[in-house]
Amino acid sequence: MGPLVESVRMPLKESNRPSGHGRAGAPARVLVVDDHPIARRGLIDLLEGELGLEIAGEAGDGASALELIEREHPDLVLIDISLQGANGIDLIKEIRARGDGVRMLVASMHDEAIYADRALRAGAMGYVNKEAPVAQFVEAVTQVLEGNLYLSRGASETALRRRVGVAGQEERSPLERLSDRELEVFSLIGDGLTTREIAKRLGLSPKTIETHRENIKDKLDLKNATQLVSAAVRWRAETS
Repeated sequence: MGPLVESVRMPLKESNRPSGHGRAGAPARVLVVDDHPIARRGLIDLLEGELGLEIAGEAGDGASALELIEREHPDLVLIDISLQGANGIDLIKEIRARGDGVRMLVASMHDEAIYADRALRAGAMGYVNKEAPVAQFVEAVTQVLEGNLYLSRGASETALRRRVGVAGQEERSPLERLSDRELEVFSLIGDGLTTREIAKRLGLSPKTIETHRENIKDKLDLKNATQLVSAAVRWRAETS
């Protein structure tokens, strides 16, 4: 865990504290969804102790998060990409499909260049890296609670360049060719899971996972299963 946890005791000026975003002017209520208990604790300390927000609950997986959302009706859900069971992108899509209007912000160690645009397309309102300075995290939470979208300056510039068609092909990661599900399978391959283990984790058939593996090899120009596993393990080592 980076500076967000290490700096949670850093005092913030009273003017930087989000306020009045909850019901009837009360502090906004935040649900923290992260599969690492220590990371959850650090985020909760920051949100509650430094920002003066109310914690509506915490969860390490999507199913628990959905139950808490239905019961607690938080104003904001803070979501990591890596979760037990379904990943954060799937959770964002499911929350959005429920149509209750809850705001979502991704806080993750995963590569912003790969995941930020996916998170926004899924229904999140922002993406902040856990290694970002505390002030940037505060800005992300504040902006999303106010109903605005948030991306770091680098991610915003990259997204804008892509929209207007000026981003060179060399700037784009080959992983952007993968669908959300293919990227999830690629990540799990990098974690050392077998086809059957991935199928069980995602609630899919082994045959479906094999199809995803073949599509990933084609899109990433990998010749065989050995190259696929090697590429996935290398990528996970670089991003974890």
